[in-house]
Amino acid sequence: MKDFKILLVEDEKLMSMFVEMELNHEGYKVDLAYDGRDGLNKAEENQYDLILLDIMIPGLNGIEVCRRIRQTSLVPIIMLTAKSDISDKVLGLDVGANDYLTKPFAIEELLARIRVYQRNKSISNNRDEIKVKDIVLDNKAHNVKRNGKEIELTKKEYDLLEMLLINKDVVLTRAQLIEKVWGYDYMGDTNVVDVFIRYLRSKIDDGFEDKLITTVRGVGYVVKGE
Repeated sequence: MKDFKILLVEDEKLMSMFVEMELNHEGYKVDLAYDGRDGLNKAEENQYDLILLDIMIPGLNGIEVCRRIRQTSLVPIIMLTAKSDISDKVLGLDVGANDYLTKPFAIEELLARIRVYQRNKSISNNRDEIKVKDIVLDNKAHNVKRNGKEIELTKKEYDLLEMLLINKDVVLTRAQLIEKVWGYDYMGDTNVVDVFIRYLRSKIDDGFEDKLITTVRGVGYVVKGE
């Protein structure tokens, strides 16, 4: 854990100190920022493995900070919000957040979610290039090519494809894909998976006789390959 660095952007100083103490106790290195502009500056100047970003912060709010970070970085972002309004959560996900927690939250739940991203980092580090049949996903360049031709994907499409490729020959249910790609607390319709699978197929399967993504009726989706 010692090489896993977290930025916490939170204006409630007592809460920040408590979370920092708990994360330090677990072996994580933590930087603190108490407003949006300082958080954005730190995110742009340093390399983090995860950002915990409160929505209601002074300066730039968390939504705007997330939007600006996403212009240059794919670092995982967990939004923190005291609001239970679904629209805030949806907006955070729409601008690029990976997940969210509603305050007050149990520190054990936060730690569990951090461990998910830590495992994903380990998988990603060990899979700089994932190749299945004639498709290659390059995590260093963050691009996808099929038969040598680069395919432009959105972040969610890329994440969904990566999860399917990592789990080649394993059928993933919609619930599993929702959890792994959209996050634990996604409250929307699970049909979003079907929608994004259609998006992916239109980009990586159209024009190819050999279809990459297979539907397992009543279960989910799988990528089969050598």
